[in-house]
Amino acid sequence: MPRIVSLFSGCGGLDLGFEQMGYETVWANDFKHEACETFIHHFGNVMHEGDIEAFDPYNDPTVPDCDIVLGGFPCQDFSIIWKQPGLHGERGNLYKSLLRFIDAKQPLAFVAENVKGILTANKGKAIKQIISDFQSLNPGYLIKPHLYNFADYGVPQFRERVLIVGIRLDTGFNFHHPKPTHGNGHGLKPYVTAGEALQGVENVPYNNEKLNVTERTKKIISLITEGGNYTDIPIDSPYYVHGMISHVYRRIHRNEPSKTIIAAGGGGTWGYHYPEPRPLTNRERARIQSFPDDFIFFGNTTEVRRQIGNAVPPVGVHEVARALFPLFAGEYERIDLYREQERLSQLPIEERIKLF
Repeated sequence: MPRIVSLFSGCGGLDLGFEQMGYETVWANDFKHEACETFIHHFGNVMHEGDIEAFDPYNDPTVPDCDIVLGGFPCQDFSIIWKQPGLHGERGNLYKSLLRFIDAKQPLAFVAENVKGILTANKGKAIKQIISDFQSLNPGYLIKPHLYNFADYGVPQFRERVLIVGIRLDTGFNFHHPKPTHGNGHGLKPYVTAGEALQGVENVPYNNEKLNVTERTKKIISLITEGGNYTDIPIDSPYYVHGMISHVYRRIHRNEPSKTIIAAGGGGTWGYHYPEPRPLTNRERARIQSFPDDFIFFGNTTEVRRQIGNAVPPVGVHEVARALFPLFAGEYERIDLYREQERLSQLPIEERIKLF
């Protein structure tokens, strides 16, 4: 069973996806207390709460050896919603904690997750620097970034995220990002829709409280069509909303995957039910993020929303975990990854990201 060291773990969506495919998390870290409570409830006492920069993976005996490092390093400084300070932002350089742990433990592979905005931050310089830094680790890693839309892998949500997979060069393992399993193309399973995801959700007892909603908010939501957002409201209506982003008063469409579930924001950003004129409950948001019903989140309503919205959808990484498994089982034909690294290094970042 491949052993995981997990950084920036949050409530554990990335870990859960890998554990569901036969991996085991042996050490984890996050600094948010409520997220740590959620993680411990589901994964056991492997969580080490606190500032990641305070841990020394080289000398701390509590940090075990591992086969793979997972980490969804903080994304706010790379998000397209913000101003993209990228590597110059307060949190942009926290990916270097991933570098430290990988350098210290030298796992056979690692998977780093981030928002789509990382590809354009600092006019594309951020992703080039991050790849260069990961690539230069000893004993050397072949870096394969790829932009995923998790709806293409069975999640009932259009959610684009970058997965950066690193394979240790001396393994000779020829990793390929898995091709989509769901979609409208030939031979693919149909998308999992929001309507399918929410079937029977009203019977789930955990994290399923409905929010108090004002009559004005109900009226605003009732003016928005299935799958629509605030732009459906006529500009001359007394209920017109001056929104800036498509997240505002966005309703699900029952016959499509949901739009992206987000972690925080003020009025109008919760994600909204259809046909009922109300915000989604946290359990409904968890269903759309592909969490099982017995996955209980700890904290108040706002904190649980944050945990769910920041998480990697577990089902979305099943195929990645499956594609990596032969590396740990030793069941693969070796290739010359040093030569492959030379070949990939000559390609523009845009082309490397498109490769499977």
